[in-house]
Amino acid sequence: MEYILQTSDLCKNYGSAKILKNVSINVPKGSIYGFVGRNGAGKTTLIRVITGLHTPSSGSYSIFGVSNTDPSVNEKRAKIGAVVETPSIYPDLDARENLRMVCRLLGKPFDNIEEILKMVELANTGKKKAKNFSLGMRQRLGIAFSLINNPELLILDEPINGLDPQGIMEVRELLTNLNQQNGITILISSHILDELSKLATHYGFIDRGIVLKEMSAEELHRSCQKSARITVDNMAALEEVLREMNLGYNVLTGTEAEIYGDFFVTPLVNELSKRDCIVQRLSQNDESLESFFINLIGGGEIA
Repeated sequence: MEYILQTSDLCKNYGSAKILKNVSINVPKGSIYGFVGRNGAGKTTLIRVITGLHTPSSGSYSIFGVSNTDPSVNEKRAKIGAVVETPSIYPDLDARENLRMVCRLLGKPFDNIEEILKMVELANTGKKKAKNFSLGMRQRLGIAFSLINNPELLILDEPINGLDPQGIMEVRELLTNLNQQNGITILISSHILDELSKLATHYGFIDRGIVLKEMSAEELHRSCQKSARITVDNMAALEEVLREMNLGYNVLTGTEAEIYGDFFVTPLVNELSKRDCIVQRLSQNDESLESFFINLIGGGEIA
């Protein structure tokens, strides 16, 4: 697998405060990587280090295969677009004028302004000033700024924070299109877990500056999907019945298995009984993404 961004034992200290502690993440090319953590977990600090706003205290990272210690890393960093915290816009200018202003500041031509406006669905806003935009429109304008360099990696810090349901949907659709139609790899830091689950293909979970786990969306889905834990005295019989009933399962021990999906308990128990297999214990589990993360960090509120 090709990784567009990797960190290895990355640490960042501010005085005696250790904000990032040996952080190692791997962002696959073409993915939407959800970087999940509570406020203050270290998400924004990591983004600031990666984008060159801060230097690491120790450890390393690479962008497009180039180490942060390589002088050419700044050339690679030019292929990154980022929106860190609230995007800065010019409230008395319309969308086009805002983009022209940013192009001037970056020394970029105006060639792709109309294309970018179409991508973020702001092409039909006319002379409407940005101060009269909704929060969702302002967020999409901020993302438009980050697209001026035609980035291959887009890094967004809490892009849907404070948005209403309509604004969240608009940003979600925009990011999906940027990823699927334009091939842009996206790293999104957020604590809004339910919304991330509608976007992300891969996840990294961070708490108190420590990355606890990385996993694909498929692995997370298997961990969170409705399931039942069953203990029996005849595992071979259980597997046979589960295959006949077309139920997904995972054998945990010689007597215990996890069964995935919805099923009726009585028919399962009856079929096992016919094969002289006794069910010793059966418990249901329906874990949400939020409860998965709370269990991962050992409890506490997500805020």
